[in-house]
Amino acid sequence: MEAMPANTPSAPEPSALPVPRDGIVGEAPYGAPQLEVAHALNVNENPFGPSPELAAAIGSAASEAATGLHRYPDREALDLRRELGQFLAEESSVPAPAAEAVWAANGSNEIMHQLLLAYGGPGRTALGFTPHYSMYPEYARDTYTAWVTAERGPGPDFALTAEMVTAAIAEHTPAIVVLTSPNNPTGTALGLDVVEAAARALAPTRGMLVVDEAYGEFRRDGVPSALSLLDVHPNLVVTRTMSKAFALAGARLGYLVADPAIVDAVRVVRLPYHLSAVTQAVARTALAHREELLGRVALLRSERDALAAHLAGRGHEVAPSDANFVLFRAFADRDDVFQALLERGVLIRAVGPAGWLRVSVGTPEDNAAFRTALEEADPR
Repeated sequence: MEAMPANTPSAPEPSALPVPRDGIVGEAPYGAPQLEVAHALNVNENPFGPSPELAAAIGSAASEAATGLHRYPDREALDLRRELGQFLAEESSVPAPAAEAVWAANGSNEIMHQLLLAYGGPGRTALGFTPHYSMYPEYARDTYTAWVTAERGPGPDFALTAEMVTAAIAEHTPAIVVLTSPNNPTGTALGLDVVEAAARALAPTRGMLVVDEAYGEFRRDGVPSALSLLDVHPNLVVTRTMSKAFALAGARLGYLVADPAIVDAVRVVRLPYHLSAVTQAVARTALAHREELLGRVALLRSERDALAAHLAGRGHEVAPSDANFVLFRAFADRDDVFQALLERGVLIRAVGPAGWLRVSVGTPEDNAAFRTALEEADPR
């Protein structure tokens, strides 16, 4: 047998592979099921896409942006940030935040990641309240921030009070507290007394309060936004997204409003030119057409309330929802119910406390299909 040439590479030994850092080994990436089904009601998407006219306007804006793709995008995106502030003034009846008080990134996921990069880190702790969005501890893990939790009240209300929040802050002395209103996966909104209590409790240690309002546009009439407290509490940050009410999940645009000094700290840790020219163009076009995009929010609220009433009428425990989804307790094993619904072409989410399931609000046709399938999948 001829000897192999000296310069022929040998197959690498498995043991020679680089080892990921602590906290990454054995972990699976985040991801809800992406399956081809007739009724996808598992990731809280807005089921109504843009009209042909709006799709054409978005395409035209993207095409115009494409002529300048040989150049880096506007790294500060001040026009977009100013227009986001103008939208919030209309939506929540607050003074329009200045562009310097608004920051935009690739989804509210990147916004949260940037906040923990700037204000978390080794030796610092972030506090959340379970059940909560599953990505929060992953943001902490990625930024070497300790993640601790306290419990919300039991279902179906999953209440969170000012006393519960201040007690948890006193126990853990966090650098960051994350409150979610409306909360995912429960759908429950917070009163401003809870937000104010948390902001005051954090002030002596100069801690930050982040109120995640990803589903804020779906809240019921009279339910306030934490945006109204920004002028009173400089340690408060409110985050929003265009993925839900604006039906732009595929565009990836999230944003925050805070004291400009907080925005400046986030600008330090952002990646260069993080927000593409196309993303900025699409987002600005969507904001210019917000009357159309937000026009279905009232219908989705109505469908949500009807869906919750139907589930309650069947005898399920149902969490009160101000979001575009409903959390309910199954009669049978939730994994069995999930699978039985999937076999009938309806995809929902097994998430939250044991025994509970979350269904996103879809079109009237989607919601009718869910109700029919549930009658067979989870009989009383």
